[in-house]
Amino acid sequence: MNFMVRSAGLPEPSAAEPVGILPRQSIDALFAAGAISADDPFLPDQMQPASLDLRLGRWAHRVRASFLPREGERMADKVDGVRLHTIDLSQGAVLETGCVYLVPLQETLALPADISAVTNPKSSTGRLDVFTRVIADGVGGFDTVPAGYHGGLMVEISPRTFPILVRAGSRLGQIRFRRGDAALSDKALGELHDETPLSVPSVKIQDGLNLTIDLQGRDGVLGYRAKRHTALIDVDKRDALALADYWDPIPARDGRLILDPNEFYILMSREAVSIPPFTAAEMVPFDPLVGEFRAHYAGFFDPGFGYGVPSRAVLEVRSRDVPFILEHGQVVARLSYEQMAETPDVLYGFNLASNYQAQGLKLSKHFRA
Repeated sequence: MNFMVRSAGLPEPSAAEPVGILPRQSIDALFAAGAISADDPFLPDQMQPASLDLRLGRWAHRVRASFLPREGERMADKVDGVRLHTIDLSQGAVLETGCVYLVPLQETLALPADISAVTNPKSSTGRLDVFTRVIADGVGGFDTVPAGYHGGLMVEISPRTFPILVRAGSRLGQIRFRRGDAALSDKALGELHDETPLSVPSVKIQDGLNLTIDLQGRDGVLGYRAKRHTALIDVDKRDALALADYWDPIPARDGRLILDPNEFYILMSREAVSIPPFTAAEMVPFDPLVGEFRAHYAGFFDPGFGYGVPSRAVLEVRSRDVPFILEHGQVVARLSYEQMAETPDVLYGFNLASNYQAQGLKLSKHFRA
């Protein structure tokens, strides 16, 4: 299948060092050059069109509280001061709700001076209400890796609703590599939308593509509310669980939904969205301008998602502190687009085991359809 390489709405990179998100073939080249190494051999299915799955290491440290290192501090040197106990993940172990764990990742980075990275939970992780974020040595911010970084990575894991079973090699997060400032301006995004529609129906473009909530639903269901006190979920098993044991369907009524701050919801966007092959996108997880709630944990959209195949954005929703009324068509999130440094050799949904292409209201891959 042929795809055009670049749109008129995108800035042109230099010939020598193209600006943008690195595609899977460039991530493979980083492995070959030693910029990415790992405890266990690299697995080809770790790579998505514009991201790399990150694998848990052997040990999980239960800690008293989340924290960040100061400049020059290694995470491993700070763990002793907050560690409650250490769990061996080699045969699998349960991570309990309400607890915070730090797990060294198998992947280690030695990035070139012009390559930075950003991390996010995988879509399936966010849909289980498992809060994760990656921390790099000496970096005072979550989910960000500066250009030229040399060192290991740790992931903070905090299951919020369901206890989970994980093991060494489980993949809860992913990393995306970029060269330079890859963000598309609203002007460039508008030109791209005119050329190849990014949403159906069209939505406002302001600081990215503004997405609205669908509270009319399909077949009488607008979303799902997570049950509490359930059995555990093995994060590595697909199609293994009955929906009814973990979720309550929310019936569609009057186009409104009151969010309870103690509950977790799976909802979906009103719009079908499209990520053209020469772009990638990220969902802004929380925006106080649209309400005191978080609308997305896992924010990466790979090139090819929804491209020519109507696909909704699934939203993992929590209210913050107080009940909040959502109404059908209300703006709930923003989708920011970035240019690719090069079109990926394989797109999301094309010759890949892509779980969420052509999705509507869809739970994580762990639940039987």
